[in-house]
Amino acid sequence: IPSDLEDIEDMVSGQEPTGQERQAARRSVVPRARRRKQETVEELQADSVIPGMQKIWMKTWGCSHNNSDGEYMAGQLAASGYQITENPAEADLWLLNSCTVKNPAEDHFRNSIKKAQEQEKKVVVAGCVPQAQPRMEYLKGLSVIGVQQIDRVVEVVDEAIKGHSVRLLGQKKDNGKRLGGARLDLPKIRKNPLIEIISINTGCLNACTYCKTKHARGELASYPIEELVERARQSFLEGVCEIWLTSEDTGAYGKDIGTDLPSLLWRLVEVIPEGAMLRLGMTNPPYILEHLEEMAKILGHPRVFAFLHVPVQSGSDSVLMDMKREYCVADFRRVVDFLKDRVPGITIATDIICGFPGETDADFQETLNLVKEYRFPSLFINQFYPRPGTPAARMEQVPAQVKKQRTKELSQLFHSYHPYEHKVGQRQHVLVTEESFDAQYYVAHNKFYEQVLVPKSPEFKGKMVEVEIYETGKHFMKGRPVEDSEVFTPSIAQPLRKGEVSGLPNVSPALRTHLPYTPWARLTAASRAALNEAFRRRLDWHSRAACARTSCKAKRRVHPKHSVFRLCVSRLNPLVLGMGTLVTALEM
Repeated sequence: IPSDLEDIEDMVSGQEPTGQERQAARRSVVPRARRRKQETVEELQADSVIPGMQKIWMKTWGCSHNNSDGEYMAGQLAASGYQITENPAEADLWLLNSCTVKNPAEDHFRNSIKKAQEQEKKVVVAGCVPQAQPRMEYLKGLSVIGVQQIDRVVEVVDEAIKGHSVRLLGQKKDNGKRLGGARLDLPKIRKNPLIEIISINTGCLNACTYCKTKHARGELASYPIEELVERARQSFLEGVCEIWLTSEDTGAYGKDIGTDLPSLLWRLVEVIPEGAMLRLGMTNPPYILEHLEEMAKILGHPRVFAFLHVPVQSGSDSVLMDMKREYCVADFRRVVDFLKDRVPGITIATDIICGFPGETDADFQETLNLVKEYRFPSLFINQFYPRPGTPAARMEQVPAQVKKQRTKELSQLFHSYHPYEHKVGQRQHVLVTEESFDAQYYVAHNKFYEQVLVPKSPEFKGKMVEVEIYETGKHFMKGRPVEDSEVFTPSIAQPLRKGEVSGLPNVSPALRTHLPYTPWARLTAASRAALNEAFRRRLDWHSRAACARTSCKAKRRVHPKHSVFRLCVSRLNPLVLGMGTLVTALEM
């Protein structure tokens, strides 16, 4: 540094430009933008799929037990955020709930799988077919839910949505003892909000040589009485006015847990509201014979339909022996005669198989004679189909043409008589619960579970109505409402809307209605409680705001999106927040 510089300012040259010169020089300066390093954007991977936001189409074949399983699966999926749709074309996944009783039902099931695959839909299969025959070629690579694993349907569907294959076919046990199946308090979507289907047991004690269902449902396993009564009580609190009890054999109920069917029925009758009704499902002759006296009393109860489904299958003892049905025709006659005597007007429905292996013309004639004698108002006629893996499939078969002819002959006999002609002019109290297939009438049932069509007036749905019968057909009667008669409401609560999820713990009905596609099952109990409280406060705010609109205080009100709801949402399960379902719905 030169010695003559005493200060840093001395380094400024005398030729330094003035301030005005600097300003003039700046006008000619052209700024150049700095090139920033290009940011890389992470691409979404093809397998980055968030389950719980997709649409599910569900199809169920078979008995009311299978329909109950289907309702439970739909309810759990909806409670977890999935949207149940009635349009298969718009669905992301098809859930197919199968029946293995007859070949045609399995054929429909197989064809539906093929159709789904052609449309590149995800597929999950359930029901008796995959449970009984999981190694079938057309089931390879598909996710499977066993009949006792329906409480895990969300897990299976989640994985199927991701493109994985999962199979859950195990049995539920408690200390080595087989249980009746999944819990009865699971969320469900009732096909008909007015009707609750309750499975009281699964499996059976028989070993019929033609039955494939036994391979799927297994040995008898009954639900405890307390659980069944609680399920019925909960159903009535959700507006149900009719309960169906179902299983592979209701008459065998309780034999594995030290109780019996009449004990269950008497307990259920105690919780049925006035005007609501209970319908008993199918029971085989051997087990109902043990309780005829008690059953007659129960079927005569005003809140129980005087209806019983007792399959005879054949009028020939020889054929029944080959079927291993464990009763003879005389046993069946004893059941029917006793109940007809003790419960006047009772409806006895039955099943008959035409063309079972070894059935002779004489055997079939005995079946025709039985039908001619009792003129069953409800008769389910089935042509025999050999089911793979059953003893009957290995027996010498009746020629196909003979089976068809016998089925036709029995059907002609059944349609030759009209069981309701004598009832024209009668007055009957009927419970209205359904809509007819042609959508022209409402469908009601009288005390004997006979079908009565009534005018399609909205005020009749879910009500007990008095009608006068003016017309009859083979399977129905038509009734017109009696003038000035009382329309009675048996439901003790407002029925759920069609498609609404029932059985959700800690979630108020109002909130379920407000947010129909919320994944409730994925929330903790604390989150549900927080949502209920937030929703209550929001409703309270709306109420106060409505009152304030007429005064100058209205300006002091805050917006509905305020604090409470946002705070509640911020505390929800992170998995749910990731879906965005709740945030969007709550801020509407």
